[in-house]
Amino acid sequence: MPRPGAILRCEDTLISIVDDDSLARDGIQELVESLGYKAITFSSAEHFLGSDMITETACLITDLQMPGLNGLELQQVLRSQGHRTPIILITAYPNENHRNRALHGGAVGFLSKPFDEASLIKCLTAAIKLRAAEADGDLMAMATWSRV
Repeated sequence: MPRPGAILRCEDTLISIVDDDSLARDGIQELVESLGYKAITFSSAEHFLGSDMITETACLITDLQMPGLNGLELQQVLRSQGHRTPIILITAYPNENHRNRALHGGAVGFLSKPFDEASLIKCLTAAIKLRAAEADGDLMAMATWSRV
């Protein structure tokens, strides 16, 4: 996590991607890296939770429907452990119940597959700004960037 007052530079910013679909995972990683961010991928929520990347992650992009823990359950586990990492949930099977649960649980974005790059970039930008605002204790900015 960046120190207060630190500017989140792209090359210092880690985006973690959790998706059981390797093609989706690789595509998102390619987009994130093309924006200048560091990206690391995980094939399951359990692999992410078992890694040492949780506290290093500036934004988590996770699929909703996965074997084992799904994206909403991953969000819940992270929140219950006190992690405030901004989360973007993506799904090929959107419904309002999942969307509402994700957003009420603190997700920054909820995107339906297939989504356009601009939508993910908008959510990612909001997530990074939220992370920086939290690091600085900027409550006004946190309220502005909490949901896209």
